[in-house]
Amino acid sequence: RRTACSGVSMVCSATSETAAVPTPHQEARTPMLYVLLKLIHVLSIVVWVGGMVFAHFFLRPAAMQLPPPQRLPLMHEVLRRFFAAVAVAVVLVLATGLWMIGRMAKDTVQAGLSFSMPLDWTLMATLGLVMMAIFGHIRFALFRRLARAVAAQDWPAGGTALAAIRRWVAVNLVIGVVIIVLTLLMI
Repeated sequence: RRTACSGVSMVCSATSETAAVPTPHQEARTPMLYVLLKLIHVLSIVVWVGGMVFAHFFLRPAAMQLPPPQRLPLMHEVLRRFFAAVAVAVVLVLATGLWMIGRMAKDTVQAGLSFSMPLDWTLMATLGLVMMAIFGHIRFALFRRLARAVAAQDWPAGGTALAAIRRWVAVNLVIGVVIIVLTLLMI
């Protein structure tokens, strides 16, 4: 049995005559739920990647005009709020992504077919997990250094922590853009 699945339309076609046909209730419920979860997934990515673009290309250059005693507390507060939003986005991206993959696998197997995750999904999931790990390092190691430095008014240490955050955000931004490009090219 061979199967071809499209994550966009939730359609699986098979060369086997034994493929199960979903009930009208399943057809009405599954696509709407899938679309809703995909919307949450994409909007969460927009918040995450868009926030990195804003911080890296707009906020940071403008904040560089300020002296360290003003710049570092400002960046700390902005990043504190942004990282809280990213933490929610990461949970939503992970939960919705796993649900969509699991649902597609379940529907395919229930139709009597074998499920093989498409290459673009595999790349997206793998790179997404790398981004999440990098975010964890930024949030729970580097940002804590920045917070301690700002609290102690240790501006050189704060500048070092902020520079490290900037480098890792740039790495995550590149990975995020690669995921978006790969996904759009493989549709």
